[in-house]
Amino acid sequence: MAPTKRDTQEVLPIEVRSDRLKKYSFQLRISEIGAIISVGDGIAWISGLPSASMDEIIKLEDGSQALVFHLAKGRLGAILLRQTAKLTAGTAAYLSGTQLSISVGDGFLGRVIDPLGEPLDGLPLPETDATGNLDVLSPPITSRDFVKKPLYTGNKIIDTLIPIGKGQRQLFIGDNGTGKSSLAIDTVINQEGKNVLCVYVLIGQKRSSVVSTIETLRRAGALEYTVIVVAEATAMPGLKYLAPFAGCTLAEAWMWQGKDTLVIYDDLTTHARTYRELSLLLRRPPGREAYPGDIFYLHARLLERSTCLAAHCCGGSMTALPIVETEQGEIASYIPTNLISITDGQIYMDGQLFARGFLPPIDVTKSVSRIGGKAQHLAIKTEAGRMKLDYLQFLELEVFTRFGSRLEASMEARIKRGQILRELLKQDRLNPLPIEFEMAWLVAHNEGLFDGVDREQLSSQLEQLRQQVANSGLTLSDNREQWRSAVRLWFAKDEHEPAA
Repeated sequence: MAPTKRDTQEVLPIEVRSDRLKKYSFQLRISEIGAIISVGDGIAWISGLPSASMDEIIKLEDGSQALVFHLAKGRLGAILLRQTAKLTAGTAAYLSGTQLSISVGDGFLGRVIDPLGEPLDGLPLPETDATGNLDVLSPPITSRDFVKKPLYTGNKIIDTLIPIGKGQRQLFIGDNGTGKSSLAIDTVINQEGKNVLCVYVLIGQKRSSVVSTIETLRRAGALEYTVIVVAEATAMPGLKYLAPFAGCTLAEAWMWQGKDTLVIYDDLTTHARTYRELSLLLRRPPGREAYPGDIFYLHARLLERSTCLAAHCCGGSMTALPIVETEQGEIASYIPTNLISITDGQIYMDGQLFARGFLPPIDVTKSVSRIGGKAQHLAIKTEAGRMKLDYLQFLELEVFTRFGSRLEASMEARIKRGQILRELLKQDRLNPLPIEFEMAWLVAHNEGLFDGVDREQLSSQLEQLRQQVANSGLTLSDNREQWRSAVRLWFAKDEHEPAA
């Protein structure tokens, strides 16, 4: 069995213990001792600790640990973080005088841990001297900078039409089973070699889903720069409540060291339900849909910690990609609307698009990025300038073709070009694409080089284009004429356009 943090803290060098004995003096000490009134469903009611403060750790005589979560007259409510089989009513409780914190540092890269920082992968506890509080204030406005660097997801639609910048908070929203987690995993995989440290938080998921996510990242080589924080479905409600704050703390420590980080919360719908469960058990007044009134504040103070720091504060960044689930495509329900108003944009995954085979099923009409365009590379921004507008116009024009009405030749050409663009925007799962390839197909589309290609042959044509780009050495720093000449030459070699 791997040693726990409690075991490692009790083993002290003989010199340290000797020094403590020399400084020890017998004197009167006063301390508060409480007692458990009742315990159940991950909640403990405690009496006899009048000096307890919110979010303070309570140590229980049997070795359990709790966190003060509710203050009432004559008693307090605490959420259990660790629970032994010996915990019963009457167990003594003691104040610790400390807030909940976890160890942070590079030693956690490649590891799977719980929200308390304890390893879940069977390996020893990472050696690190730094710690971070789970609940801290977000960086002040004077420490923040404008979002100006792009964060590439490897997805065609997002990187070109709905870009994300480092330090942005972009919401992934959609029904269950539409591929939100797959898109988040692709984003993590695409950070290889980009000096972005990732934290993936799994909240309330089945163990099979947790194992699948870990194995997917391991096979892709993404675990080398990723920490996975897990509070699975069978975990105590207190751990599921703390999971996103633990992941944020890990990423925040790297951000203040001047590093770029990415944290994914999968998902905040489960987190909100857990918070509602804890609040109702602690008899807090229910609000809309039985959620407590401070659910908005809870997620706001979590996501506000993601930002891009100014140069005088080391210049690090933390990009947050929270995931939220909708039911029957209802984007206007309580928790989704809360998170939409907190974040800087959303990527909406449509179940109807998924059923039609448009993958990933990103609905461009309901997706928006309020910041990313300012961080988008000028070359990509120029090529994709009118593409979103043209695509939206095509979707409106396509509706008229369902009535069988006869269209003008120019209108038919626009619809055909839009259909080709829709095929170009499709992308397989676990296949993030480099930004140079995005530049190549954008130039090819704007030059009309795909217009004469059959839709059945587009996938093979794109794969050949991807190989050509990988071998060309072209970068976004090269001017458009170089890209245009290279792309035309590649298409000429493939006999899709006569050689000049």
